[in-house]
Amino acid sequence: MYSKQHTIQKSVSLSGVGLHTGAPVQLTFYPAPENHGYVFVREDLPGKPQIRADVDNVVDVLRGTTLQENGARVTTVEHTLAALVGLQIDNVLIGLDGPEPPVMDGSSIEYIRVLLEAGLQEQEADREYFVVEEPMHYFEKDRQVDIAALPNDNFRVSVMVDYNSPVLGSQHAILENIEQFQTDFASCRTFCFLHELEMLVEQGLIKGGDLNNAIVVVDKEIDETEITKLAKIFNRDFITVAKEGILNNTELRYPNEPARHKLLDVLGDLALAGVPVKGQIIAARPGHKANIEFARKIKSLHRQKKIESKYKNGAGKQGVVFDINAIQKILPHRYPFLLVDKITSFSEKHIEGIKNVTINEPFFVGHFEGNPIMPGVLQLEAMAQIGGILLLNALENPNDVWVYFLAIDNARFKKPVIPGDTLHFKLELRSIKRNICMLSGKAYVDGVLVCEADLVSSFVKK
Repeated sequence: MYSKQHTIQKSVSLSGVGLHTGAPVQLTFYPAPENHGYVFVREDLPGKPQIRADVDNVVDVLRGTTLQENGARVTTVEHTLAALVGLQIDNVLIGLDGPEPPVMDGSSIEYIRVLLEAGLQEQEADREYFVVEEPMHYFEKDRQVDIAALPNDNFRVSVMVDYNSPVLGSQHAILENIEQFQTDFASCRTFCFLHELEMLVEQGLIKGGDLNNAIVVVDKEIDETEITKLAKIFNRDFITVAKEGILNNTELRYPNEPARHKLLDVLGDLALAGVPVKGQIIAARPGHKANIEFARKIKSLHRQKKIESKYKNGAGKQGVVFDINAIQKILPHRYPFLLVDKITSFSEKHIEGIKNVTINEPFFVGHFEGNPIMPGVLQLEAMAQIGGILLLNALENPNDVWVYFLAIDNARFKKPVIPGDTLHFKLELRSIKRNICMLSGKAYVDGVLVCEADLVSSFVKK
């Protein structure tokens, strides 16, 4: 796997029709600078809006992955992105004069061809990887979809599909290393079952579908009326339909071509995490929805690791994510209003932190004489400060904003907090929309709930 970032040496183009839209389109790959990533640009629209290949821009996963940003959409991006991942190209601008990349033959091989024609260009910047350090897992009970990532020094992917079909049966595909993609996986075509065609047509999809760019698996007996309908769908005078097999007796390029294409889709969808992976991906019955959810987990965990490495001391302490030195780099609060001592757990939507309550706290002066009790409002302030640290994982540039209270709801104080107590806060991010975030928090002393509240905050640019 490359240690340096790569782009292409020159611009290259290819033309065709979109699989689902059926619209004619030309796609052009342009060289891009370091740390640019993959960006689509709709050259046919006013202002040529750009759409970043980012999992946060995914708006639809029905029979393909659709991105939207800046008022523009691009659909079925996975085959294009898989080619870029397979060639370890990091930075490229992808121009389109239509809403969907050309389907070509239903695989990524034509994209591979033109990208190799353009030539790869090594860049100065180091390639940043998401290194899988401990097992990750995603599971969909209803469809029995299971995706996991395990530690590995390289990049390895294995896919299993099982459609309960006498034609396909169970199939496996394994990519041992990324260099294998262009020779053993890029030419594997998209596929669907015959029983799905009518539904896809009714949904306004596969308008560009043809027997030259998709494998259609015949998994049921059909009559002459259905054969005529199929011929019309694919703009053919006639088609051949076996009792069971592949429509028009299309020959598979590999016995497990459908499984290999599913692996291709996994690579294309995971590209939306925005970072190449070092680890082993194991996927059982994957689909675009599951792939995208797993890409979200990768992006979130990668961002979390970057945040931790930015603020954490080199040595670190067992059970401490951020110590007081790191917290002072993150929060603008200072004595006597810095009310957090350490963060012990930190993830995408969850955080835990500690406040050690001592008799030296300035608020105990006069509250109350002979019976010192930590004011409830300061317990909520400590809770909010910990919530502010949680937002590091939700904002692109957290140090560029101020966070302000908008509301405190459902606040309850269950038990007095006194000197010598250790407050253990647990917060969950419930939602974040535009510049408004909602959190729920609880605080415990020795495992006993002492306060809880729902917090609403807004953040504004400094």
